[in-house]
Amino acid sequence: MLRVFVLFLIVFAAIIVGPILAGHQGYVLIQTDNYNIETSVTGLVIMLIVLILVLFFIEWILRRVLRTGARTRGWFAGRKSSKARKQTNAAMLKLAEGDHRQMEKLLARNADHAEQPVVNYLLAAEAAQQRGDDIRTNQYLERAAEIADTDQMPVDITRVRIQLAQGEIHAARHGVDRLLGQSPRHPEVLRLAEQAYLRTGAYGSLLEILPSMAKADVRSDDEIRVLQEQAYIGMMNQLMAEEGSEGLKRWWKDQSRKTRHEVALQVAMATHLIECNDQDLAQEVILDGLKRQYDDRLVALMPKLRSGNPEQLEKTLHQLIKQNGTTPLLSSTLGQLLMKHGEWQQASEAFREALKQRPDAYDYAWLADALDKLHKPAEAAEMRREGLMLTLNNSQQP
Repeated sequence: MLRVFVLFLIVFAAIIVGPILAGHQGYVLIQTDNYNIETSVTGLVIMLIVLILVLFFIEWILRRVLRTGARTRGWFAGRKSSKARKQTNAAMLKLAEGDHRQMEKLLARNADHAEQPVVNYLLAAEAAQQRGDDIRTNQYLERAAEIADTDQMPVDITRVRIQLAQGEIHAARHGVDRLLGQSPRHPEVLRLAEQAYLRTGAYGSLLEILPSMAKADVRSDDEIRVLQEQAYIGMMNQLMAEEGSEGLKRWWKDQSRKTRHEVALQVAMATHLIECNDQDLAQEVILDGLKRQYDDRLVALMPKLRSGNPEQLEKTLHQLIKQNGTTPLLSSTLGQLLMKHGEWQQASEAFREALKQRPDAYDYAWLADALDKLHKPAEAAEMRREGLMLTLNNSQQP
C-alpha cells in the first residue's frame, strides 16, 4: 500500500507541476441533466486521488473493526475453552473422590468448548448412570452421538457399558453383537462381550470369541481356560435343564476328543450325569478320565455312583493304589465302596489306613459304622468320640 501511495504522489506532482510550468492546466467539463461541472485536468486528478485516499482510509477502518471483532470472538472462545479445561480437570478429581454428582455437573458445563467434547459427554453419562438418572444419561449419550458424527465407536461402547450396569443385558447383548461385527478384536468390545454373553447364557458365543480374546491379550491363558470351562459347564446346565440325560449324552459325543479329555469337563459331565441318574455313562466318563490321567476330583466322585458294575470301580481303585500308593483319598474312597457291598472288615481296614495318614471326621464316622457291623461297639464309640473331638477342634480354629 505504501508503494501505491508513493506512486500516486509522484503522479500527482507530475500532473500539477507539469501544467503549471507549461503555463496552462487544461479544461474538463462534466455535464448532466441538471448540473455542469467545470474544472481543470489538475483539479480532476486531485479529486480522484483524494477519493482513492478516502476509500483506502475507509478500508483500513473496516479492517480494524473486523479484526477487533474476530479478536473479541476469539477471546470469548478462548475463555470458554480455558474454563472448560479447568472444569474437566476438576471433574477428574471428583471422580477420584467418588462424587459423581459434581463430576457430572463439571463435565457437562461448557462441554461443547472442551478439547474433546465427546469424552466429556460420555463421562458425564457414566456419572449420571452412577447416580441412577437414566434421563440425563440418555441425553448425554445422544449429544455425544451428535458430536461424534461418523466415529460412533466410543459412544456405542459407552452405551453398552451403561446398559450392563443398568441390568439391560439383552440390549447390551444386541449392542455387543453389532460392535463385534465392526471391530472383532477391539479389547474393550471383547471385555463387554464376555460380560454380556455370561449374563445372558450365550455360552456358544462366548466360546467363539475366546481365540480373539487370547490374541488381543484381554485375558491370560489361565483366565481363558477358566472361561472356557465355565462356558462348557454352562452349556451342560442348559442341556440338562432342557433335554436331560439324553441331551447331555448327545452333546458329549459331539465334542472333540480334546474337549472330552479335559479333566475339569469330565468332572462336570460326570456330576451332571449322576444328577440325571445316568450312572453307567457317568462311571464310563470317570473311568475313562482316570485311565488317561489321575485326578483327585474324579476319584472323589466314585462314592456318589450307584453303578451296576461296582467291581470295575474297585478294580480301578486297587490299580490306582498300586500306581500312586495308599493315599488318604484312595483308601477312604475304597472303604466307602466296600461298605456299599457289605464288606465291613475290608472297609474298616481301608478307613484305618486313611486315618493313619491324616485325621478326618468323615472317615472316623464311616469306620465307626463299619465297626458296629462287626459287633465292636466299644471301638465304634471310641471312633465317634475321636471324630467329634476333631470336629470341635476344627470349629474352634480361626
